[in-house]
Amino acid sequence: MSIRQEDINRAAWAACDTFRGVVDPSEYKNYILVTLFLKYMSDVWKEHREAFMKEFNGDETRVNRRLSRERFILPHVELKDEEGKILDSFTADFYALYDRRNASNIGELINIVLDHIEEENKGKLNGVFRNIDFNSESALGQTKDRNRRLKNLLEDFAKPELDLSPSRVKSEDIIGNTYQYLIKRFAGDSGKKGGEFYTPEEVSILLARLVDPQPGATICDPACGSCSLLIKAGEQVGDRNFALFGQESNGSTWALGRMNCFLHGMDGAQIEWGDTINNPKLLHEERLRKFDIVVANPPFSLDKWGAEDAATDSFQRFHRGVPPKSKADYAFISHMIETTVEGTGKVGVIVPHGVLFRGAGEGKIRQRLIEENMLEAVIGLPANLFYGTGIPAAILIFNKGKEHTDTLFIDASKEFTKGTNQNRLDPGHLDRIVSTFKDFKTVEKYAYRATVDELRENDFNLNIPRYVDTFEEEEDINIAEVQKEIDALETKLSNVREEMAQHLKELNLA
Repeated sequence: MSIRQEDINRAAWAACDTFRGVVDPSEYKNYILVTLFLKYMSDVWKEHREAFMKEFNGDETRVNRRLSRERFILPHVELKDEEGKILDSFTADFYALYDRRNASNIGELINIVLDHIEEENKGKLNGVFRNIDFNSESALGQTKDRNRRLKNLLEDFAKPELDLSPSRVKSEDIIGNTYQYLIKRFAGDSGKKGGEFYTPEEVSILLARLVDPQPGATICDPACGSCSLLIKAGEQVGDRNFALFGQESNGSTWALGRMNCFLHGMDGAQIEWGDTINNPKLLHEERLRKFDIVVANPPFSLDKWGAEDAATDSFQRFHRGVPPKSKADYAFISHMIETTVEGTGKVGVIVPHGVLFRGAGEGKIRQRLIEENMLEAVIGLPANLFYGTGIPAAILIFNKGKEHTDTLFIDASKEFTKGTNQNRLDPGHLDRIVSTFKDFKTVEKYAYRATVDELRENDFNLNIPRYVDTFEEEEDINIAEVQKEIDALETKLSNVREEMAQHLKELNLA
């Protein structure tokens, strides 16, 4: 029987009950997502091994030779004592851990299994599990509580609803979608921290459609978080003829991104761990690597980003000016522009509105970018779209292949559907924004195509209301009619008062 997306989503989310109320969502997401990843690998390996055993009539040598050519390998584990005597022996998979779920050292056993898997699959999974410790007392509690929680976790993922065998799941997309679903739910529960690792799906889709990567494109996200935006940009191509690159400074989030790409069948994605601004890792011959498309939702107005070293940056990314030390927005923008292919590269970046109009050093950088004719569009988004902040944001599109000198402003701040906790963009909203961008024409009260002279007249201030007039004329007020309504209300009130006084008098309560 095949599985439905909503069923696996529901079962995976229910597994979080083990941790709710005792572990912060920003912490327990790692344990849930790693366990889902391990369960997926184990179910694929188990089903393939059974098929090969049948095909080769139980010949272990031929089966193991065939398994060695699989997309990933689950190795054999031998636990030995100090004298080298084998204490236990098993395949490094979920089922071995489930069978040992009552062990007093179950957290340690999970760590051992993950270490062996990582070691055996270094090319694809090197370092992915290094930032998560299933034997952590600080995160999962003292031994008795920790063991109980891990036992519950293994039992939850052993339920039939979470059988992720290929014959049941049918499509890898279902596993990737569940992973994304969980990340989205964790972002919603993590408060301010949620925005650090997840960009809302509809915003990712919008940005991917705006930059419109073509087959063969190299696509990069220098602040990739869990890679949700990067994956959407890749999917926008329409086939697998693209290459993904990313960098993330948070080790745990970097690991989630690597696993996310793997579960979406994008094993070849090069996702680096490190601070993009101070230690860019995506290099070619010691120079910044260039990409066709660069997208990002970098942290808004990051403080202490390394401004003190920017003037002597060995990659000369800040030749237009050094951003203020308390706001890294233009540091990320500068990096992104310097890492796009000359003559054709595109940048799509999500920014706070202050980037559009703040002066001083930021104003000079903004002026230089406009005068170099790279700014293609400024798109204002609704408030309360992003996790962890209710402020409205904007999308900036830079294009090194512009064939004109104009900039399109779109005010999409009213294009949303109100949700329980957050606003959201529906498909109709996305279609209108994208079609308006492609048409690149003025639309009354929605979009304006501005010339570079108009931007100059506004001192290169990009505040959207300066260009898109959304003012709605109020209806003329008929003073005489309003006065008639007031007179009628006063007469009615007077009659009610007289009637009330009469009732009180009859009741001797006057």
